[in-house]
Amino acid sequence: MEKKRIVVKIGSSSLTNVKGEIDQEKFSDHIGAIAKLKNAGHEVLLVSSGAVAAGFRKLGYSSRPVTIKGKQAAAAVGQSVLIQSYSDGFSQYDITPAQILLTRTDFSEKKRYKNAYATFSELLERSILPIINENDTVSITELTFGDNDMLSALVSGLVHADQLIILTDVNGLYDANPLNNPEARRIDRIEEISDEMLGFASGSGSKVGTGGMQSKLSAAKYAMNAGGNVFIGTGVGDNKLVDVLLGKGDGTYFEMTTKYIVPNNKQWVALTEASGKLFIDEGAVHALQNGGKSLLPAGVYAFEGHFVKGDVVEVYDRHKCIGRGEVLYSSEELEKAMGKRTAELTNYPIEVIHRNNWVQV
Repeated sequence: MEKKRIVVKIGSSSLTNVKGEIDQEKFSDHIGAIAKLKNAGHEVLLVSSGAVAAGFRKLGYSSRPVTIKGKQAAAAVGQSVLIQSYSDGFSQYDITPAQILLTRTDFSEKKRYKNAYATFSELLERSILPIINENDTVSITELTFGDNDMLSALVSGLVHADQLIILTDVNGLYDANPLNNPEARRIDRIEEISDEMLGFASGSGSKVGTGGMQSKLSAAKYAMNAGGNVFIGTGVGDNKLVDVLLGKGDGTYFEMTTKYIVPNNKQWVALTEASGKLFIDEGAVHALQNGGKSLLPAGVYAFEGHFVKGDVVEVYDRHKCIGRGEVLYSSEELEKAMGKRTAELTNYPIEVIHRNNWVQV
């Protein structure tokens, strides 16, 4: 079997019992399957939920807390329980895990994004198993991933994973809710995730988790756009992850027919907060969307916001946002240069946004 780089995501419902505690039988099952995958020569990264679920009972909560302070306190207690359990479990397979806690800012700030990539690369090169979770103890609502489904997709894109495996308690995507409709049929393979699919896949089936099938589809869509294949499903036993790679997994496969690996700089551009807006003329719109060209000062007729070189801005065709890119001008410089031909400018960059740092939406 060809050696691959694989991100495995395990949700709270797949790790814990109904009381919210770590289920040792489930836990050992996952560890055995990941160990088999890694010992087969694959590079593996694990995105694991479970910190809040593992910690809330130790704080005296009868169920998963709903307040931010409750979740953060439970995560602070539970994360150490979780990583210690992983360390103990993987030690019998001579696998060394590394704990990585991330916030949304690690993906939206360019320097931190590059640092995260460098860290993951070094760990994988040394055969270490990164175990990744959101840093719930310091995250605020505006900067969270929403759930670890999207975190796993972002990690998958960051490290250019060949395969994202999202393990859950439902064996794939159905054309109707299988809990309500006995005639619901599982969809085994999907090449494109439509808005219709996102519409009927909603809700969370677990009291300890946060993500339903809709969030998993959104994550799968992002991971596919970043160049990887995705599997959403379930399984039991040491071979369950190997079976996924062999096409025998119990779930739904999401596989694009054409593969394009999105460079890290373009992934960062798509994720970071925009500092302003540029409004461009019809010729510039055509050059960006159809000609594979860069955006030049002559094509910009207005802008909004204050930005500096290296910031990300949104680009508009009148009232419609057509993409975003890393700008090579400050707002002060662009005010003097916009609308002018390159020959008229001295001591200014040729491009406002280079095509290598442009992401179309």
